[in-house]
Amino acid sequence: MGQVEFVVVTPEEAGQKLLQFLQRRVDKEVPKSAIMRWIRTGQVRLNKGRVKPFVRLKQDDIVRIPPYTVDESAPSSEQKKEQEDSASNNIALNIVNESDGLLVLHKPAGLPVQPGTGHQDAVTTRLKIQYVDAPFCPTPAHRLDKNTSGLLLVATSYTRLQELHKLFRNEHALGKHYLAWVEGRWEHPETVQLYDQLSKQAQVDGKERMETGDGKESLCTVTPLLVTNKKSLLHISLQTGRTHQIRVQLSSRNHPIIGDTKYGASPNPQGMLLHAWRIILPTESFVCMPTWKSPFFVGNELVETI
Repeated sequence: MGQVEFVVVTPEEAGQKLLQFLQRRVDKEVPKSAIMRWIRTGQVRLNKGRVKPFVRLKQDDIVRIPPYTVDESAPSSEQKKEQEDSASNNIALNIVNESDGLLVLHKPAGLPVQPGTGHQDAVTTRLKIQYVDAPFCPTPAHRLDKNTSGLLLVATSYTRLQELHKLFRNEHALGKHYLAWVEGRWEHPETVQLYDQLSKQAQVDGKERMETGDGKESLCTVTPLLVTNKKSLLHISLQTGRTHQIRVQLSSRNHPIIGDTKYGASPNPQGMLLHAWRIILPTESFVCMPTWKSPFFVGNELVETI
C-alpha cells in the first residue's frame, strides 16, 4: 500500500486488540515485527492519538495505517489465493444454519479445521477464500478431529468468537452430542456414564495419541440406539472436551469407533463413523444428521427420543 489509509472499525471487528486488527487488515506478507514498529514509532494512530498495541478497539474507532511496501520476491496475495483455490478445489463449505454473528457448518469427514503439514485444504482455508472481503474473517470457535464429521460453529464477529470461546471453556454451559458406530455388541442396555483420566502419549511420527490411566478427568454419557452382535450405534453426550476423548474412552472398553484405525478399529470404506450431530447453546440449538450410507445409514426415527 503506497499511501496512508484511515480505517473505520466495524461492528464485527470491535473488541479486538489493535495488533490483531492490523494483522488482519494489512497484507499477510507484512511481519508482526514491522507492525509493532509502526505502533511504537507512532505511525499507527487511533482516533488521531498514539496508542499501545494491545488496546481494545471500539466500533467506529478510526485507525491510521501508514504506507508500506512488501517484499516483491515473496508470493503475492493473489498468488497465495491461487494456491489456496487450487488446494481447496473451489469446494464450498456446507452452511446448515446462520444466526447473529454465527455460521453453523456441516464439516465433512476428512477435512481438517486448520491446515497442516502436507495439507493446505482446511475449513479455515476455505473460509478465507469464500469471505475474502469480510471485515472479520469467519473463525472456527472450536475444533473437530479431521476424520470426525458434523457441526462446527464459526464466528463472523470478534465479539461472538469471544462469547463462544467462553462457552466452550465452561463445560457445563453447552451440550455437545455425537453419534458413533462402534465395533462389537454394546453390553449396557441403558444410559451409562463413562469416567476416565486421559493423558498424551509420546507422539509417534508427529501424530498425537491419547491414553487412559492418569491425566485430565474425562466424562461422557452413552446411550445405545441400535445394538447387533457385530456393531452398535451409540449416542454420546460430552461433559468434558478432551482431545480424542470419545475415541479413547470407547476403544479402551473394547468398542473402538468403526473406521478409527488409530485406536484399534479395522479400516472402513466410509471412514471413521463419529459425527457431531447436535450442539445446544444457552439460547439456541443446532442439529445436523450424518450422511452415512448403508449399512450405517441413520434415520431420524432412531434419534427422535434423545
